[in-house]
Amino acid sequence: MYNTLLPIIDKETVARLHALIGRAEKIVITCHVSPDGDAIGSSMGLCQVLKAMGKQATVITPDMPPRQLQFFPNIKSIVVASCHPHTARRLTAEADLIFCLDFNDLRRVDKFADALKQATADVVLIDHHLDPTVKATVTISHPEISSTSALVYRVLHDLTLTDFLSPLGATAIYTGMMTDTGNFSYNSLDPSLYLIVADLVSRGVDKDAVYREVFNTSSLSRVRIQGYAASRKLELFPEAGTALITLSRRELDEFEYEKGDTETLVNLPLSIPGIVCSVFMRQDEDDYVKISTRSKGDFPVNKVCERYFGGGGHLNAAGGEWNGTLDEAVARFLELVKGGYFPWGNKE
Repeated sequence: MYNTLLPIIDKETVARLHALIGRAEKIVITCHVSPDGDAIGSSMGLCQVLKAMGKQATVITPDMPPRQLQFFPNIKSIVVASCHPHTARRLTAEADLIFCLDFNDLRRVDKFADALKQATADVVLIDHHLDPTVKATVTISHPEISSTSALVYRVLHDLTLTDFLSPLGATAIYTGMMTDTGNFSYNSLDPSLYLIVADLVSRGVDKDAVYREVFNTSSLSRVRIQGYAASRKLELFPEAGTALITLSRRELDEFEYEKGDTETLVNLPLSIPGIVCSVFMRQDEDDYVKISTRSKGDFPVNKVCERYFGGGGHLNAAGGEWNGTLDEAVARFLELVKGGYFPWGNKE
């Protein structure tokens, strides 16, 4: 019977974290490039708690947060390193403590990696991706947990700091949990998740309003580009149980694409009976393609991304990249389909 959250970190780590936070005055919190709801939610939730404790805490993102998260009341307090590189570098150099959230490798922070490498502060890594390589004073890695936001809550709970959570901080953490599970539609069978949700709602989260803002609020460009992608760019491979959507740089420009406009697009084909895997390829630059994958059941899209697209993630939600043209990325995908890798069979 789940009626309370069990500790997730040991007493020695709890004591060490308390000491690190206690003596720190200036704290930087950062996350991965192209930050999603989990990256922003976990970072801003933790930041709110640290500020409530009297710390000078700042969230630094490698690049701009997506448009659908602009409803956060204090989103403008974030320092975007790609827009304000000198400020981001100065704050990182002056920090007593740095929290790295929702990434397992410094390659995931793009050009901001240099500032982190040169920093002299203690580093705390809190992440739910496999095989972390970030050098940290304290590493809290739990790939079995569905989101870094849920993991941050568990850490705050073990540190007995959840009473510092305001409605704003609780909403940030809830948003991260919700977005990284598709509104609790995948990676969400752990009963403890709903104990966290219950506590966050009791602290002032309006979960229905968050859902409306994230999933039911769209710009005209987003509606148009998603409609175009679904009607003109969706290809089905029924024998492989797989769907592919591609968008070229020219098409993105034609629809005046802004970051976040294609969020959730990869989930759409999974509503088609017989489709267990969905792949979305977006050409961000001439020789760079961003790849998102989703699946149903036990189809491990994380293995596909790890082995063939330089990425990784979770069983049903993963991402990768292709350093080459969109046509080359599609050709690689078609090779995998023809080779029997979709659905994942005897190609271990």
